[in-house]
Amino acid sequence: MNYRICALCCALIAWTLVAPAQAQDAGRKVIIDDEGFELMHLTLLESSKIDVIGITSVSGNTWANRATAMALRGLEISGHEAVPVAEGATYPLLNSEALTDRWEALYGKLTWKGAWMKEWVEPTVQSTPDYFGPDDPVNLPQGNPTLQPTGEIAANFMIRLVRAHPGEITIVACGPLTNLALAQRLDPGFASLVGELIYMGGSLNPQQVLDNVSAEQFAREFENSPRREFNVRFDPEAASIVSRSPWPKLTVVPIDPSTGTQRTPELLQRMSKAAKPGVAEFIAQLEPGFPLWDEIVAGYLLDPGIATETEDLYVDYNTQFGPGYGDMLSWHEHYQPGLGERKAHVVRTVDAKRLEALMVEAMREGAR
Repeated sequence: MNYRICALCCALIAWTLVAPAQAQDAGRKVIIDDEGFELMHLTLLESSKIDVIGITSVSGNTWANRATAMALRGLEISGHEAVPVAEGATYPLLNSEALTDRWEALYGKLTWKGAWMKEWVEPTVQSTPDYFGPDDPVNLPQGNPTLQPTGEIAANFMIRLVRAHPGEITIVACGPLTNLALAQRLDPGFASLVGELIYMGGSLNPQQVLDNVSAEQFAREFENSPRREFNVRFDPEAASIVSRSPWPKLTVVPIDPSTGTQRTPELLQRMSKAAKPGVAEFIAQLEPGFPLWDEIVAGYLLDPGIATETEDLYVDYNTQFGPGYGDMLSWHEHYQPGLGERKAHVVRTVDAKRLEALMVEAMREGAR
């Protein structure tokens, strides 16, 4: 009997030592809410620190159906077929292509319009995106996926997972915030059950940092309208709802820190060289010259130390259909209007080299 008790005690001690290590090995539970499949997705999927438990799509840079197909194809290419994908909102809550055309006629041209983009206003080194309708057939250049989405609406998918893992899930949002706003309106307890929301959106006062043609051309987006940013401008009402939702922890990555970053041919080469087959070929085909907008969010999740300057601000967004529609609003403590806006931890600048190192290391981890 004593031997059995001793053996049981040893087993319990061994379990208590192994269980935390197993939990750590599982990685931080993450849902990615975005508008396609890019380096940000690969950085988190390939990292040993992250357990991506789902991807949700949303219209923004492209329509939700195309974003869904891109995510599914990306998962096939990268060998993460088990990650479920739920298709999200096709349209913003109130904004539309027709309203955007009317706004431009009144207040001037937008630099980037995402799914509504037909041409650049000025010549640019970046390629002109193909224009599609929201229900057009999807034929991806890299081939269409054989995987299928879950069939569950993205907002419901997120609500279900968050309720199954209260306080454990980090949501990484790198597109318009429509899905999150819908989830919060459907389930008022949704935001409070999320461990942390980190989203890329908004703009405070970005300044051109890099000295090259690409950086100069992207500065057109903010040099005369420093509070405007595409993800929010596509669906300002959703961004305002998200800003007023009770997240236990809220981190905002505005466009500001991206001005010191760039997807260079050298970075793509380093990542491709470190990555496993399939992923390496995918990275090698990406177009260089873009800032690392979404990748900053992934990098911050992996290592908050990449942030070299942060600030706590109350944040909301302008939903009045006027010249400032979609502009970021921010206040220091005591100055906020008190209409439900929440305090956010805002990332102002990042260490670009440290970010790039994290991205390359994630590829190495995925290749092991």
